[in-house]
Order: sequence, then structure tokens, then C-alpha cells
Amino acid sequence: MARQRFVVEEIPLGSRKLRRFVAVQWEIQRGDPNTVPPLRGDLLGNRLLGLVGLLTPAHPYHRHAEVTHFIARRGRTLLGRVAAAVNHRFNEYHGAKLGFFGFFECVDDFWVARALLDRARGWLLKRGMEHMRGPGGYSNATHEPYQAVLIEGFDTPPTVELTHNPPYYGELLERYGLRKVKDYHAYWLSPESPEHPRLERIAREVRSRRDIETRPAVLRRLREEVGLIVKIYNEAWAANWGFLPITEAEADAMARSLKPIVDPELIRFAYVGGEPAAVIGLIPDPNVALRPRWRWPLDTDLVRVARLLVARRRIRKLRLMFFGVRPGFRKIGVDAVLYHEALHIGWERGYRAAEASMILEENDLIIKAAEAMGGRRYKTWRIYEMPIS
Repeated sequence: MARQRFVVEEIPLGSRKLRRFVAVQWEIQRGDPNTVPPLRGDLLGNRLLGLVGLLTPAHPYHRHAEVTHFIARRGRTLLGRVAAAVNHRFNEYHGAKLGFFGFFECVDDFWVARALLDRARGWLLKRGMEHMRGPGGYSNATHEPYQAVLIEGFDTPPTVELTHNPPYYGELLERYGLRKVKDYHAYWLSPESPEHPRLERIAREVRSRRDIETRPAVLRRLREEVGLIVKIYNEAWAANWGFLPITEAEADAMARSLKPIVDPELIRFAYVGGEPAAVIGLIPDPNVALRPRWRWPLDTDLVRVARLLVARRRIRKLRLMFFGVRPGFRKIGVDAVLYHEALHIGWERGYRAAEASMILEENDLIIKAAEAMGGRRYKTWRIYEMPIS
């Protein structure tokens, strides 16, 4: 294959050819029992479903970014894809000249991977970037979906907004010259997990010793609740690697995407002395219902969403999607109270498994909490970087 001719074609934002860009993942990973491509509408938009696609000019991401897309093909055969992005808001926040590559998919052929990455790298270099980081969606801000390349845990499907890929992707990126910059982990928990015997006692003692109150989210005020989540998140994660504050427009998009699947009892706020101190969010995993059937029309967005609507109250798997404690309320045990309470409410409501992800490799606070609840690490994703100037 390496000696056969292929072309790399650039596709700008707004082009109808982005349908082919989205189709690449379906072709490269076709038949993999553990892949769950996102809804096409999540990327390309769908008015009927009320989705503003990430790959459309209308998405709030593009108010502060420049992007382009490349596909590799041999005739009509799709061989790979990559996006290149300059997230100006990220660079201004971090004082960096960092370009991103994302949406990476490729056949097991280094020459195809190299051609795609060369085009992304050249595009970023022309815009004055000094380093290239990825893969992500478009970029690697901590709140963005579709982060990184899976390097461990290929035998189970991803939960919502996480990536799955063939095992050779990391090898292609490292052969190109990219090097690890950060790992993220996922921990698997269940009601049968051997919880540390001290955890419940600690949570009970902290609650009695401190003026800590907790409550669930109120669905009828979801937009306001999301605003509070964003406020806590932006303070709690400000010092974390790859952080970028969530904007109001991104919060609106988050509220729309959460509403069909959210279980409000599992989005919980903690207050200390009446002041919001922390938030945790466990989301029923829509990927359980969205897994592809690999034949038309069962893989159209309308049929997949119909399956989700029918099955959503029977989904027994959760993803711990966000967890943040504001700086002034750390090291007083509020994290233990909220983590313990949310998971036990999940088990009481009939959920049978939860994934805590994506946890930064140095986030000892959350890793220790997951392990105390009997969690075992079962997936790892990696983000790479290289100089390009």
C-alpha cells in the first residue's frame, strides 16, 4: 500500500465535502465491535434534532479559532483524515503559539499518516505556530470532547464523548516524531467494587463536622444549573494542565446536549456554609444505545436517536463526566462526601457500572477517590506534542 498513489485533499470549514471527512471514521473502524462514532449531527449539525455541529461555522468554537481539514484517499477509497486548528483563545490564555491537530483517523500505513500530518503541520507553521499538539477534537482544552488517542483498553467501547481507535494509532504518531505530553485515565467502578472501609466513615464524619449540604440538579432550571456548573468548573480547574474557561455559548450548547439524557439526581452540588463549593456529574451513557449496527438505515442519526429515546431509562452505565471543588473548599473532605454520595445514589437507582474519566495522570485527588471506591484503571489515552518551527 505504501507505494500506491493517493492524494491528500484540503476541505475548508463550511464545505459540503466535510461529509466525507466524517465518513472516514466509519470506514477505517468499520466492524470494530468497540467503536461508537458520534452522531453525524454532532459534527455536521441536524436541524431536526436541534444539533449545532462542531464542524459547522455556527458552532461557538469557531468564534475564536481557525480550522481546516484534510482527507487522504485513493480514488473513492478513504484512507485517513486530520484537522488542523489554531485556537486563539487558548493561545491568548496560555501565552503560547500552539497549533492543534485532531479528528485523526488512518489506515495502518505510515506514509498516509505522514502525508496527513505533514499537511496539518505545514498549515500550522504558516500561521506562526511553534508546537503541534494532539490529537483532540479540534484542540485539547480540558472540556472539549473526543480527546487524545487510546493506548490501553481496546477491548471495551468508549463512553459518551470519548475516543476509540485501533491500537496502531499511537505507533503511527510516535514514528512521525510526536512525543507524549500527557496521559488521561479511566477507572471502572461497580456496586460490587471493594470500597475502602474508611471511606463511608470519613464522609459521615466530615458531613457532621462541617456545615455541608448537598442537592441534586433541578431539571426545569437546567440552564441556570449549567451556569453554576461552569462557574465551579472554571474555578476548580483553573490550575490544571490544558485548562481553558468554558464560555457562555459553550455552556448553552452543553445544556442542550445534556437535557435528553441527564438524570438530575446524579448531578449533585455541595454547599459549605450555604456557599457553592463543589459539583459532580454522572451521566447515563448514551453510547450504550448508539453503538452502530453497521448497516443502513440502522446507522442513520434518526434511527440511532430513536434507539436512545427508547432505551435511555434502561441504561445502566454511567460516566463520571465532571467533578470540581473550588480552591477555597479543598482539603476539608467535601470531595469525599460528594463522590461517595453520588455513586451510592447511582447504585440505589439501579445503575450497575460507572466510568470515572478523563482523569489527568497527576490528579491524585480524583485517582485516590476512585481507588477508594474500588475503582480499577482500565483505559488510558495519550496526547502528543512536537516542535514545528
